[in-house]
Amino acid sequence: MKTFVIALLSGVLAAGAVSAATVTNKDGETAVLVVVEGESRMEVAISSGATEMICPSGCFVTTPSGDRIGLQGDENVEIVNGSAIVK
Repeated sequence: MKTFVIALLSGVLAAGAVSAATVTNKDGETAVLVVVEGESRMEVAISSGATEMICPSGCFVTTPSGDRIGLQGDENVEIVNGSAIVK
């Protein structure tokens, strides 16, 4: 039983260590980002004032204004006037 608990806690701690880029939409309307990770392409809608986590292992993002940025997966990004500001 002790081994099971240790294994369970190790898994939880490892899962918490996973990072992803954090995107906050500072605009007054929903921002739709096009996210490309490897062969996968998806659209991510982020409501006004909302924050989403994307790209845990890096990706390319196209913003509503047409900006295309590469993310490693540990950045903080703000969407302002449809453009990305990476912090």
